[in-house]
Amino acid sequence: MEYASVTVVDAAAVPGVRLVLRRMSFARRVELMRRIRELARPAQFLRAGDRVGEQMDAGLLRAEIDRVYVEWGVERVEGLALDGVPATAQGLAEAGPEELFREALDAVKRECGLSDEERKN
Repeated sequence: MEYASVTVVDAAAVPGVRLVLRRMSFARRVELMRRIRELARPAQFLRAGDRVGEQMDAGLLRAEIDRVYVEWGVERVEGLALDGVPATAQGLAEAGPEELFREALDAVKRECGLSDEERKN
């Protein structure tokens, strides 16, 4: 048996682009949980608040968590250059098309085994 530790997804948002995603393993799950844990705690508390500032802070933390998912889960981006430089997961978050970032985020969350409802959060 041969097991590939990555999977490839053809991007719908940007034809010709392929997202190479890390597949979930025990060690990768632990690493992801560690990276998200510190952001998720305050985000949950702030979401429960009713002040505008708390809701904005919660939204900011959710966006940071989304970035962690993409930077953790996207091993490489093929077929895309950003300002003349081959795209990376970090570059995708910083300067790439937002619709491609969102597609990468959904693909990573699916690879993590998250449900539709969990992927929305």
